[in-house]
Amino acid sequence: MESATIALLAAAIVAGTPILFAALGELMAERSGILNLGVEGMMLVGAVLGFIFASNTGNHWYGLLAAMMGGGLMASIHAFISVTLRGNQVVSGLALTIFGTGISGFMGKSYQGMPAADPFRPIAVPLLGDIPVLGPILFKQDALVYISLILAIGLWYILFRTRWGLRIRSVGENPAAADAVGISVSRVRYICTILGGMLAGLGGAYLSLAYAPSWQENMTAGRGWIAVALVIFALWNPLRGLLGSYLFGGVEALTFRIQTIGIHVSSFFLAMLPYLLTILVLVLVTIRLRQEAGAPRALGVPYDREER
Repeated sequence: MESATIALLAAAIVAGTPILFAALGELMAERSGILNLGVEGMMLVGAVLGFIFASNTGNHWYGLLAAMMGGGLMASIHAFISVTLRGNQVVSGLALTIFGTGISGFMGKSYQGMPAADPFRPIAVPLLGDIPVLGPILFKQDALVYISLILAIGLWYILFRTRWGLRIRSVGENPAAADAVGISVSRVRYICTILGGMLAGLGGAYLSLAYAPSWQENMTAGRGWIAVALVIFALWNPLRGLLGSYLFGGVEALTFRIQTIGIHVSSFFLAMLPYLLTILVLVLVTIRLRQEAGAPRALGVPYDREER
């Protein structure tokens, strides 16, 4: 029983990692006041570009770089529409998701069903991997899991312990006040949105190069939308996002374990579980945590300096 629990928790971390990457990227963008609903599309572009470049170069790191560039390019389109043109951020994000879904399917058509040439493999951390219980769960994972942990902790530190983080939060809360003290609202929002897109692309690449090393059309299966919901669940805090992503990953891993141990439950119901959890979490967050720090006040609101 103990070994089965350890295996489940280790699988939860793996399943939650692509959601974590995407959620950290969305959290960064939203902290600056930009709502990007194109996460699903950016993840798909990252997944297909990562797979294509890794397959053609034989090196998964090149694939990872291509995925980040693809996600960043997609996000720059959203940033241009949202920041420079001051367009509707919801419409722009949804269009980005539709565009990413279509172009990823087109680019990956000839790679459909192919296995990854150079997937990421688990790496045991010396000494730490030998710790009972915790070692097999946390320190015998692939390199991207370790990178995601560092990113979550690093983003928390940047947002709440550095001057740059204070600038990001001030732009998201009151861009007019930030502008008045000399902070470039446009620059901060561009940087955060593009970096967020790069992280979403990284999350997509994790799916095609580590989690299920192959390319399948629409392989994100709604994880981008879960990442958007996770940001709300985490109350725009990266460390809560870290725990939340593993919670969602645990539900996904559990659905596979239920099927393998012979419990007769409809596969359609099991596929619904992560999304049912998403709805439940949003309801609970709205009811119980209403008094805590909520969304950035300028989230989704275009900033026009002339209206200051």
